[in-house]
Amino acid sequence: MPDNPEDSSAGLDRFDLRMLRFLQKDARLTNADLATKVGVSAATCHRRTQRLVEAGYIAGFRAELAPHKLDLGTLVIVGVVLDRSTPESFAIFEAAAKKLKIVIDCHLVAGDFDYFLKIRVRDIADFNRLHGTALIALPGVRQTRTFFVMKEVIDNAPLDF
Repeated sequence: MPDNPEDSSAGLDRFDLRMLRFLQKDARLTNADLATKVGVSAATCHRRTQRLVEAGYIAGFRAELAPHKLDLGTLVIVGVVLDRSTPESFAIFEAAAKKLKIVIDCHLVAGDFDYFLKIRVRDIADFNRLHGTALIALPGVRQTRTFFVMKEVIDNAPLDF
């Protein structure tokens, strides 16, 4: 495996790639089940999985929750424009955005906006309250544009490699 996992997947063989594909679909697979699916021994599978984690190919394991069951069925995307485009203003904004529990994704983007925030709330009224108290209070925010998601067609799809 390459020293820097961000370089490419060139250091991965077909077994590593198959393991990543299966784990991406179901991280609850037992080591024995994964080994069987991939066609390696359980011991080899365990060693390879550990190597993939240590090399950074696997960033973590977590459960995919059902937002509607948790009364967080409204998905909102917020485009943010900052008053300045400097490394310092970006760093200050990002630090503040990381502290907001309502923000589930924050992306620096190119184009008409500086950032896109992905937010889950109960409903429009909940978002309106949070917008007025938390979002517009973020440092350096000049403008926001809100997009209420009408239908989630693809969300958190597995990576195709």
